[in-house]
Amino acid sequence: MTGRAAGAPSESCPMSGLSIKNVTKVFGDFKAVDDVSLDMPNGKFVCLLGPSGCGKTTLLRMIAGLEDPTSGSIRLDGQELTTVPTHKRELGMVFQSLALFPHLTVGENIAYALRIRGATKADQARRVDELLAMIHLKGFADRPVTKLSGGQRQRVAIARALAISPKLFLLDEPLSALDAKLREAMQVELRQLQLSLGVTTIVVTHDQREAMTMADLVVVMGQGRIRQAATPTEIYRKPADAFVADFIGSTNLLPFGDDGTIFGARLAGVSGAKGQKLSVRPEDISVTAPGNGVFDGTVTFVRDLGGAIETFVDVGGETVTAVSTPRDRPHVTPGQTVGLAFPADASVVVS
Repeated sequence: MTGRAAGAPSESCPMSGLSIKNVTKVFGDFKAVDDVSLDMPNGKFVCLLGPSGCGKTTLLRMIAGLEDPTSGSIRLDGQELTTVPTHKRELGMVFQSLALFPHLTVGENIAYALRIRGATKADQARRVDELLAMIHLKGFADRPVTKLSGGQRQRVAIARALAISPKLFLLDEPLSALDAKLREAMQVELRQLQLSLGVTTIVVTHDQREAMTMADLVVVMGQGRIRQAATPTEIYRKPADAFVADFIGSTNLLPFGDDGTIFGARLAGVSGAKGQKLSVRPEDISVTAPGNGVFDGTVTFVRDLGGAIETFVDVGGETVTAVSTPRDRPHVTPGQTVGLAFPADASVVVS
C-alpha cells in the first residue's frame, strides 16, 4: 500500500523526498515488514503509528541504515540509500534512550557530530548557540547533562541530532519516558521546531494522540503492513478498515446482519453486508427518547469524566458508547430505555 500526502508528485514525476518501494524485512521465518511502499515528500512530519510488533521501528531502522532490507528499495531525493552507510545518509536520530554522553557538557554533546566532521571550534560554538536558542536552553552550553531535567535532556538530544542540518530527522518513541504533561508540551515544541526548520521528520510512536497532534501524514501499521496512510483528519473520520477505526481513538463497531441491517434497523444512506461493520465515533452519537433514534437500547452505565459524559447502552447484546459534553448531558440512569441517534455521514462501513 502506498501512502501519499496531498499534493505529492505522481508516479510519472521524479520523487522529491523519501520513497520506500516494496520493502520487506525477514528475521528467520518472521516477516517484520511486509512489502511496504510509502512516499514522504520533503518537509513533512510523518508518524509511523501502531501497536508493539507492527514493524514500525524495523521500518525506521531500515531508513536509518541500522537494518538492511531483505528486499525492496529506499530512496532519498532519487538516490538509493540501501547501499549507503548510516553515517553517510545525512540523518539526525533520536532514540528512546537519548544516549547523551554523561561526561560531556550540553554544548559538547550538541557539537559532537560537528567536531568529528572537522568543523572549527568557532563554527561549533556558533551552531551550538543557534540550537540552544531554538530549544529554549540559551546559556546552558557549559552545564553538565547530568544536571538537566528529563525535558531538558530531551531538548538537548533533539538539538544534537539537528546540529548537522540533516535531510531526514528520525525519532523512535522519543517522548515515551516523559510524564504525561511534559510529553504533551514536548509534542507541541517538537512540531513547532519542525515547522520552523522544514526538515523531513519521521517519528515512531504507539501513542495515537501524539501522532494525531504532530503529523502531516499518519501511517498506521499492523502486522508488518501499512493499513492506512493519510492526514490525521482522514485517518480519524474515514478509517480504511476496522483495525484502523478501532486503533485510532474510540469507536463503536456495529455489526451488519445477514439482511444488511444493524440491530434490525435499516439505516438510510448506509449499506453493508454480513461480516462488515459500521464505525461510529462516540461523540457523533446522541442519546434521545426511545423511538426517536436509529435504534433503542438500555443504559448500563454512565461515567462522568469532567469534560465529557460517557453513556454506555446495551443494544442487542452489544455495548454502544455515546459521548456528550456536560452542557448536553443526557439525564438518564442505568436500566432506562433510550434511543440512539447519529447522522449517516458520521458513519463509515469497514471490513
